[in-house]
Amino acid sequence: MTPDIAADIAIDALRLVMLIVMVLITPGLIVGVLVSLFQAATQINEQTMSFLPRLLVTLVAIGLSGYWVSDKLMQYTVNIFQRASQLVG
Repeated sequence: MTPDIAADIAIDALRLVMLIVMVLITPGLIVGVLVSLFQAATQINEQTMSFLPRLLVTLVAIGLSGYWVSDKLMQYTVNIFQRASQLVG
Protein backbone atom coordinates (compact mmCIF):
# COMPACT_ATOMS: atom_id res chain seq x y z
CA MET A 1 0.00 0.00 0.00
CA THR A 2 1.52 3.23 -1.09
CA PRO A 3 0.73 6.54 0.59
CA ASP A 4 -0.61 7.83 -2.74
CA ILE A 5 -3.35 5.20 -2.85
CA ALA A 6 -4.30 5.84 0.77
CA ALA A 7 -4.39 9.58 0.17
CA ASP A 8 -6.56 9.15 -2.94
CA ILE A 9 -9.02 7.00 -1.00
CA ALA A 10 -9.17 9.51 1.85
CA ILE A 11 -9.65 12.43 -0.55
CA ASP A 12 -12.43 10.58 -2.39
CA ALA A 13 -14.15 9.81 0.92
CA LEU A 14 -13.97 13.43 2.07
CA ARG A 15 -15.29 14.71 -1.27
CA LEU A 16 -18.18 12.27 -1.11
CA VAL A 17 -19.06 13.25 2.45
CA MET A 18 -18.92 16.96 1.63
CA LEU A 19 -21.10 16.47 -1.47
CA ILE A 20 -23.73 14.47 0.41
CA VAL A 21 -23.79 16.93 3.31
CA MET A 22 -24.15 19.89 0.96
CA VAL A 23 -27.07 18.26 -0.83
CA LEU A 24 -28.87 17.53 2.45
CA ILE A 25 -28.00 20.63 4.50
CA THR A 26 -28.21 23.44 1.92
CA PRO A 27 -32.03 23.44 1.54
CA GLY A 28 -32.47 23.57 5.33
CA LEU A 29 -29.96 26.39 5.54
CA ILE A 30 -31.78 28.44 2.91
CA VAL A 31 -35.16 27.89 4.58
CA GLY A 32 -33.65 28.76 7.97
CA VAL A 33 -32.35 32.08 6.66
CA LEU A 34 -35.70 32.91 5.05
CA VAL A 35 -37.61 32.06 8.23
CA SER A 36 -35.16 34.12 10.29
CA LEU A 37 -35.64 37.10 7.99
CA PHE A 38 -39.41 36.71 8.27
CA GLN A 39 -39.18 36.48 12.06
CA ALA A 40 -36.96 39.55 12.23
CA ALA A 41 -39.32 41.52 10.01
CA THR A 42 -42.47 40.55 11.94
CA GLN A 43 -40.85 40.25 15.39
CA ILE A 44 -42.44 36.83 15.91
CA ASN A 45 -40.09 34.78 18.07
CA GLU A 46 -41.76 31.39 18.05
CA GLN A 47 -39.27 28.52 18.41
CA THR A 48 -41.33 25.98 16.47
CA MET A 49 -41.60 28.41 13.57
CA SER A 50 -37.84 28.31 13.09
CA PHE A 51 -37.42 24.57 13.70
CA LEU A 52 -40.36 22.93 11.92
CA PRO A 53 -39.82 24.31 8.38
CA ARG A 54 -36.12 23.36 8.46
CA LEU A 55 -37.02 19.88 9.66
CA LEU A 56 -39.62 19.39 6.95
CA VAL A 57 -37.35 20.69 4.18
CA THR A 58 -34.51 18.47 5.37
CA LEU A 59 -36.81 15.43 5.39
CA VAL A 60 -38.00 16.27 1.88
CA ALA A 61 -34.39 16.66 0.73
CA ILE A 62 -33.54 13.26 2.20
CA GLY A 63 -36.56 11.73 0.50
CA LEU A 64 -35.82 13.28 -2.89
CA SER A 65 -32.08 12.64 -2.90
CA GLY A 66 -32.08 9.29 -1.12
CA TYR A 67 -31.67 7.24 -4.29
CA TRP A 68 -28.87 9.48 -5.55
CA VAL A 69 -27.04 9.38 -2.20
CA SER A 70 -27.29 5.59 -1.99
CA ASP A 71 -26.06 5.31 -5.58
CA LYS A 72 -23.02 7.49 -4.82
CA LEU A 73 -22.23 5.48 -1.69
CA MET A 74 -22.57 2.23 -3.63
CA GLN A 75 -20.23 3.50 -6.37
CA TYR A 76 -17.67 4.48 -3.73
CA THR A 77 -17.93 1.08 -2.04
CA VAL A 78 -17.47 -0.74 -5.35
CA ASN A 79 -14.46 1.49 -6.09
CA ILE A 80 -12.91 0.59 -2.73
CA PHE A 81 -13.37 -3.11 -3.37
CA GLN A 82 -11.85 -2.76 -6.84
CA ARG A 83 -8.83 -1.03 -5.30
CA ALA A 84 -8.48 -3.71 -2.62
CA SER A 85 -5.86 -5.59 -4.63
CA GLN A 86 -3.71 -2.46 -4.77
CA LEU A 87 -4.11 -1.87 -1.07
CA VAL A 88 -2.94 -5.33 -0.03
CA GLY A 89 -0.22 -5.96 -2.58
